[in-house]
Amino acid sequence: MNHSGYAILLAFLAAQPGWSQQPDAEKTTAEMTMRDTPATFRSKVNLVLVPVIVRDSKGHAIGDLKQENFQLFDKGKPQVITRFTVEKAGGTPVQFQVEPGALEPGNDPAAKPPDPLAERFTAYIFDDVHLVFGDLARVRQAAERHLNTSLLPADRAAIFTTSGQTMLDFTDDREKLRATLLRIQPRSRATPQGLECPSVTYYMADLIQNKNDTFALQAATQDALACLSLTPDQTSMAEQAARSAASRSLSIGDSESRLSLTVLKQMIRRVAAMPGQRNIVLVSPGFITPFLQSEITDAIDSAIRSRVTVSSLDARGLYTGLIDASQRTSSLASLNARQQYDRLSALAEADILAEVADGTGGTFFQNSNDLEEGFRRVAATPEYSYVLGFSPQNLKLDGSFHKLKVTLKPSSHPTVQARRGYYAPKHLANPAEDAKREIEEALFSREVLHDIPVELHTQFFKTGEFDAKLAVLTRVDLRHLPFRKAEGRNLDNLTVVSGLFDRNGNYIQGMSKLVEMKLKDGTLESKIGAGITIKSSFDVKPGGYVIRLVVRDSEGQMMAAQNGVVEIP
Repeated sequence: MNHSGYAILLAFLAAQPGWSQQPDAEKTTAEMTMRDTPATFRSKVNLVLVPVIVRDSKGHAIGDLKQENFQLFDKGKPQVITRFTVEKAGGTPVQFQVEPGALEPGNDPAAKPPDPLAERFTAYIFDDVHLVFGDLARVRQAAERHLNTSLLPADRAAIFTTSGQTMLDFTDDREKLRATLLRIQPRSRATPQGLECPSVTYYMADLIQNKNDTFALQAATQDALACLSLTPDQTSMAEQAARSAASRSLSIGDSESRLSLTVLKQMIRRVAAMPGQRNIVLVSPGFITPFLQSEITDAIDSAIRSRVTVSSLDARGLYTGLIDASQRTSSLASLNARQQYDRLSALAEADILAEVADGTGGTFFQNSNDLEEGFRRVAATPEYSYVLGFSPQNLKLDGSFHKLKVTLKPSSHPTVQARRGYYAPKHLANPAEDAKREIEEALFSREVLHDIPVELHTQFFKTGEFDAKLAVLTRVDLRHLPFRKAEGRNLDNLTVVSGLFDRNGNYIQGMSKLVEMKLKDGTLESKIGAGITIKSSFDVKPGGYVIRLVVRDSEGQMMAAQNGVVEIP
């Protein structure tokens, strides 16, 4: 891939939360051994999560449904819903525990709490490798008006492009946002339609090269005969030109579709690291992904787990499908065939925009020239949404696609938006990798979890005018841990991860500890009441910090997560 901006984007993302930085492991000693080797976790039952939005006849989201109102089908077979949550936009805010106390003598324990944190983060991804100039100019203007009027004090917006050439991290500076929008330009390597002879779109190229579609080949051949001014007895030459054009178009199309999807997946991880409500708005004319469907499902899975909503706006506006026949000489039959394939291509290209929105609980806006209204809709989170979870029974490890369907009982509401399906795994999951991923996702979330009773405390003292040492103390209540009895001992492992973030939610550093417990009955009894305390220390500068604490056990695979805020003067 020759997109130089791709390397720039990857370099940028590598410096962002959850990418190249991993929490530092630290060795400590205690009767309960603490080591920096990975814990051995048992794999959880495969859980498939399905976001659902139900709207009434006026398009308003409905939020009073219960678990028993939903029916979920996997390949037509009814499934038992084992997890059910109702989420309300702007509902329960992120909970932060403020710890103003310090070890430094004379420090005021009633220090003023830090200023409120940003609560809503929206990343706008402009698909500049697929956008043409006319569409891009219109969406830039609409986006500028939208950001000028809709950005609230607690909102932060970021701008990214699929080429990686233009980027702006989360900010509330409207002037920076406007200047960044103006720098976005089309970056496609494909020849504009109508300027190549013959003109073969990526959609037609996929039909010709991958699906051996004779009708698509005939249409491209007829176009070649017309634009190359060939005679009917030179059809073989025209067919060769059509195949060559299809090969070039397929190569470029594969590259650009893979790039756009890769950046979307990376930005899901980037946005997942932000505190509070997290949204992505994908601005694109759409693109097809003949061999990337499983990667789309992976992106949807990642967004669901990280509670990132992906909405999409079709940048083409009101699609007409008209072709400018004045661009070159062509036959009427060729123009009609191209117009037909362009309509089919437009539907296929828009499908991925609809799929990621449906799959993550977002909004898809299309077929309208009121792009400012479109931005308003896609940037707004549905007032109510549901997440259904089920564990497929007797799931075959064959990588097959499982179509999902969600219905209501009684069926009284007109529209149900839900995830379309998922791919079965091709092999058993690696338990250690699953555990690592689960902990990482929890670390870069802000959800408070209480499976394991834990307490988070912080202490700090100044080591110099511009230096301080921050201690994060984690007290774990052992009474609710499911110890496993073996050889006269009580066994369980705890992974304790402390992450440090700045006030805008950017990851600074982290520390991970593995507490390996092999306790005799007497030792366990003595520690049941007091619990255990794990300490992690950070060298920091004065300022405000967000602390994220995650604790996970290996036997019950339970998890606790808390947030803390500390202000170091």
